[in-house]
Amino acid sequence: MLTGKNAIVTGAGQGIGRAIALKLAENGANIVVSDVVAETADKVVEEVKALGRNAIRVVCDVRDAAQCDTLVNQASTALGSLDILVNNAGVTRDNLLMRMKEEDWDFVLSVNLKGVYNCCKSAVRPMMKQRSGRIVNISSVVGLMGNAGQANYSASKAGVIGLTKTLAKELASRGICVNAVAPGFIQTAMTDNLSDEAKQKLMDYIPLQQLGSPDDVANAVLFLASDLASYVTGEVIRVDGGMAM
Repeated sequence: MLTGKNAIVTGAGQGIGRAIALKLAENGANIVVSDVVAETADKVVEEVKALGRNAIRVVCDVRDAAQCDTLVNQASTALGSLDILVNNAGVTRDNLLMRMKEEDWDFVLSVNLKGVYNCCKSAVRPMMKQRSGRIVNISSVVGLMGNAGQANYSASKAGVIGLTKTLAKELASRGICVNAVAPGFIQTAMTDNLSDEAKQKLMDYIPLQQLGSPDDVANAVLFLASDLASYVTGEVIRVDGGMAM
């Protein structure tokens, strides 16, 4: 499905990002595993190589535009081209607005929104030259519906949706499709630590009555990154068990 394609996945050292990197690799793509933590990224590189694909690790803080330029340049140099960019890197610093520190607001917006802007700006140059490409931005259902205690996170993920739709319009004439995936509650190390009562409260919001898996998100990204989605751009695919419908 993605044979011969080259992809960057940010925040790929664990969780959803790791699942996306491995899913794309399983379907033929070579992967640039990007993360701020070299050790976890290196492990994913080895997993990708075990699947028979080329892979390199690039440490990148997406808040820094120069580091994002380096990320794209290293990807193009090592693999020969850049066909797919998945903007997955993200953070949370949850609190009620009245208690939220300004630095927590700034940090979440700088990683989750400015980071997507930085990576997209770096990646669109080579994509425009080759007149093809796929950009998939990881948003969240809270960017569509809000969530108490997550004003910064919700605002950043809503911003990602607006940025996605704008870039889809700007880049369509160059053969570049830009879409977003909005996960709901996904089974991660964080949700594993929740009490049974807390998990049940989550289930009350989810019509399918179960948490999603990182693979559920990765499957949606695979579709959008492939030729199966060649006539899809500016779209937001929710992977949330019906939570935000």
